Amino acid sequence: MAKLKVGDQAPEFELPGTGGKTYRLSDYRGRKVILAFYPGDFTAVCTKQFCSYRDQSDKLDGLGADVLGISPQSVDSHERFAQEKSLNVPLLADEDKEVAKAYGVLAGPMVRRAIFVIDEQGIVRHRKVTLAGLTYESVDDLEQALSAIG
Repeated sequence: MAKLKVGDQAPEFELPGTGGKTYRLSDYRGRKVILAFYPGDFTAVCTKQFCSYRDQSDKLDGLGADVLGISPQSVDSHERFAQEKSLNVPLLADEDKEVAKAYGVLAGPMVRRAIFVIDEQGIVRHRKVTLAGLTYESVDDLEQALSAIG
């Protein structure tokens, strides 16, 4: 498994996601992007994480970065999760886990909870990967990561 480091070029991807869209990292060139890898829809910590992003959407919107959630469930699962919890972050389906593998967040069959902040040129500027996935990066944590890179 590759270990993507701060300063590396972020691997390009194209994934289907909520809202009937296909998401490509290259579509965000010129903007900061926060990739939030998470283990699974409807799980306790993932639900808390994405509901916190929903509940702090004004602050999240003010960060000047687009947030994308990525996990191995299907788009159908993501749509149900987003609808049931009124989520406002696009959720992308990495069903073959190739994107998780490219970003170095695949641990056996599981996707680790991780945050990557990617700058306007597609360079990784912040990386946080949890071992157990019992905690997540809050909106305040995301704000700190973004302010640290300028």
